[in-house]
Amino acid sequence: MRPAVLLGIGGVLLLALAAWALTVGSAGHALRALWEDGQAGLILREVRLPRVIAALGCGAALAVAGGVIQGLTGNPLADPGLLGVNAGAALAVVSAIAFAGVDAMGALVWWAYLGAAAAAGLVLALGSAGRAGATPVRLILAGVVVASFAGSLAAAILVLDAQTQDVVRQWTVGSLAGRSLDAVLPLLPHVLLPLAATLALSRQITALSLGGTVARGLGQNQALWRLVASALVVALAGAAVALAGPLGFVGLVVPHMARLTLGADYGRILPLAALLGAALVLLADTLPRALWTRDIPVGVTLALLGAPVFIWLARTRR
Repeated sequence: MRPAVLLGIGGVLLLALAAWALTVGSAGHALRALWEDGQAGLILREVRLPRVIAALGCGAALAVAGGVIQGLTGNPLADPGLLGVNAGAALAVVSAIAFAGVDAMGALVWWAYLGAAAAAGLVLALGSAGRAGATPVRLILAGVVVASFAGSLAAAILVLDAQTQDVVRQWTVGSLAGRSLDAVLPLLPHVLLPLAATLALSRQITALSLGGTVARGLGQNQALWRLVASALVVALAGAAVALAGPLGFVGLVVPHMARLTLGADYGRILPLAALLGAALVLLADTLPRALWTRDIPVGVTLALLGAPVFIWLARTRR
């Protein structure tokens, strides 16, 4: 199947999934109520629509960020969570709420950027230390160390500050509950702009993924494009963490699904990864409410789905 046809079908299915998600809840409402006045329309517009928009944005951002990281490092097990980027962003957000009194989403996203960038820089520094340089295994080990350290610091802040813990209890495990349009809409440009820039630079990312020798043969300035791609990953991961908390496994699993379907061209991988990532997060957020009428944090559902896939990848991929 041609990539354009596959993307078109994926887009239609994603729209159908979003329409279904709007009707799922403890009180089911028809989609037409979205344009009506009354309680049903209010629930769809003010409760479910922001949640659907946030799920789509987070899923697309994390999936594309994961694909870019895997291309840059040549490591099929790399993603923003494993490399500590999500944990760094989460620590910065928790610190901003606890120590600076920041509560606006538009301000928290800048703290998330700062934490994600600091974590990425620290992982790169640790993974590059020594004569061996930044090998895939060393980067993963450095990411695990940084993620564990940042997660422990965030947990310590929450234990010592009960007020902050009440504010971010569900957010720390990854949750889309309680989002409003006033909170979600200001963050959309922080997702859409780096997402569009990353898709536009997919040819450069493909060249980087082929290795230094090939990239130099194509006349690419590797240092420049690695810096640009890393900045886009930080922007995507930071915006996603500000919206939904540190969600895991999306950036790991989804790029593999796209790569197995379309090959090694990131001009094809990244658009499909954006669609699949958005669908995965939205499905993980909606399915528990549809099956059990229970609101389970999306981070928990993603962990249950992603952990077996991660084990399979670790055992079967070199």
